[in-house]
Amino acid sequence: MTLAAVLLAGGESRRMGRDKATLVRDSFPLWEHQIALLRQLSPTALFVSARQAPAWLPADALFIADPPPARGPLGGIAATLSAISTTHLLALPIDTPAMTTAHLSTLWHSAAPGCGVLPWLADQAEPLPAIYPAEASPIAEQMLAGADFSLNTFTRALLAAGRMKRQIINPRDAKLYLNCNSPSDWQHHAADSECTHD
Repeated sequence: MTLAAVLLAGGESRRMGRDKATLVRDSFPLWEHQIALLRQLSPTALFVSARQAPAWLPADALFIADPPPARGPLGGIAATLSAISTTHLLALPIDTPAMTTAHLSTLWHSAAPGCGVLPWLADQAEPLPAIYPAEASPIAEQMLAGADFSLNTFTRALLAAGRMKRQIINPRDAKLYLNCNSPSDWQHHAADSECTHD
């Protein structure tokens, strides 16, 4: 099995009031921290998905444009799945600053041929980050042609098709999945991890 990785950075950051990618974590912008997590997994290919190519796009990453009109994370995942030549895709959102490479590696090592990994925490799916198999591409495209763009609906379809399996997450790792969507979210995270505004 082979792995590609994508950093999903296409959100409009309305609640945050600024581009989340430029928030500072441990003296580095958040995008650089997240890209470093992905690089440590040694993916065959590294992508950044966004509405338009960011000024900070790393030299070793390929830009994937979110297909218009905006369809949330599903659009970025679908576009990247259609571009990969690997068996699996790791999708990591820009706004999970507590995530670790060790945890992502655990998810990757739980994958199987033709089958991705859906983290499952407190009786509910956590579709980001997650491992998606290349075979998820037609299901993603089918959903984009419809009216429901929810990642929960997408992952339920993949579970039903045998293209994903649940990975039960230990409650002590719940904090790794916390999203920073607003200034108050970020301040709460900063209190725990020395994150600051630039």
